[in-house]
Amino acid sequence: MMRLKVVVPLVFAFVIIAAECNYEVDVLYAWRLELTDPNNVLQSWDPTLRNPCPGFMDLGNAGLSGSLVAELGGLTNLQYLQLEGNKISGRIPSELGNLTNLISLGLSQNLLSGPIPVSLGNLRSLRFMNLNSNKLSGRIPDTVIQLIKWGQLQTLNVSDNQLAGTTRLTNTTGFQITTIIQDPKA
Repeated sequence: MMRLKVVVPLVFAFVIIAAECNYEVDVLYAWRLELTDPNNVLQSWDPTLRNPCPGFMDLGNAGLSGSLVAELGGLTNLQYLQLEGNKISGRIPSELGNLTNLISLGLSQNLLSGPIPVSLGNLRSLRFMNLNSNKLSGRIPDTVIQLIKWGQLQTLNVSDNQLAGTTRLTNTTGFQITTIIQDPKA
């Protein structure tokens, strides 16, 4: 009876993990179908892989075009999202603020527009946020600035955008080397 008490929770946990991974695979595969991939870099995506839940997505400088879909916010295992140097357009979905395990967000050198979502301030594990060289507008949300004050976010690069306003950092004693690169005209 004791073995059954141990085995049942383990089986249940495995089923939950498998279902979560299947969801993530479905999201990635659906997003793949919506992207334009002139260099065929996404041809190698195989939903039947042994470990279909990636913690690292590096599609930098792949020539991709299309937009970020809200469903990407459901990739809960994702720690590194690197999409710099593509032609990704549209807004940054607020759902990316659900990626609470994310350590690095690289969306620089794309065609992203609109405001930086306030929800990105939910990314308490984030250390690097590179949003430079897009067409982002508005102000840097206070929630994102709070990530610097709490000591996790080490680099925030928002240069070469259409951002407005100034950013003040107060009460930030004890934080590690942090870089904020903002538009010089702001």
